[in-house]
Amino acid sequence: MIRLVALDLDGTLISASLRVSERVKSTIACARATGVDFTMVTGRMFQAARPFAQAVGIEGPIVCYQGAATYVVSTGERLFHYPLPAAVTADVLRLASADGVRALGYHDDTLYADERDAYTKEYTDLARVEARVVGSLQDFFQNRVSTKVVCVTDILKADAYVDRLQAVLGQRAYVTRSQPQFVEVLDRSVNKGRALAAIASLYGVRAEETMAVGDSWNDVPLLAAAGFAVAMATGPKELLANADAVVAGVERDGVAEALERFVLTQQRARR
Repeated sequence: MIRLVALDLDGTLISASLRVSERVKSTIACARATGVDFTMVTGRMFQAARPFAQAVGIEGPIVCYQGAATYVVSTGERLFHYPLPAAVTADVLRLASADGVRALGYHDDTLYADERDAYTKEYTDLARVEARVVGSLQDFFQNRVSTKVVCVTDILKADAYVDRLQAVLGQRAYVTRSQPQFVEVLDRSVNKGRALAAIASLYGVRAEETMAVGDSWNDVPLLAAAGFAVAMATGPKELLANADAVVAGVERDGVAEALERFVLTQQRARR
């Protein structure tokens, strides 16, 4: 029996239009009415994720920053926080600066940038948040922790930049991609799968009673940790290989399909 559903946000729950479809909202409401709990597991910051959680009726904890921080939707309380070590942050910012790659950092659920350029705008337009320009991220984060660092690059260069960062950082950090052009660096203890395990524990739910739905590279650990793993058909091959089932993409309401096929059917079978 699935008791807890974990949903990725971008490309899974919401499309490029940044909205939750009415069919998906309705299907989530039907599942919640049967007693199934929902959480969100996203790379977004809390203030950018919260409105979407509220739109589908989630009031409890959601996972943000790929698992680096967990917040309660109804109160804004931060339950867990695993920021990057200062030395790792410094190394990433130095490397990005040397490579001419736009790096962005987070502190206390606020986004910071060296400047507003096309790469910063590409990121903030998607996140629907403004970046605070501080002139030098390296100086700003000398005495502050960063929840994560995002390197915004060209889509065709992102694969190579993941490899470059991993070669430099080794086992000191977790490097992933949330969108094709966004390369993210987090504390080595962080990933969406570990975050799902923590949320399931808060709900008193066993791993085998969870279902996760995702669409991107950063969702591979999430699907691996779930009792039942669902990938959107638009996901990369690395994700599809870890899925128990594949559903339609976000534009065709894949989340609603997953709930109808694997959650609501189990509830009907119990009656």
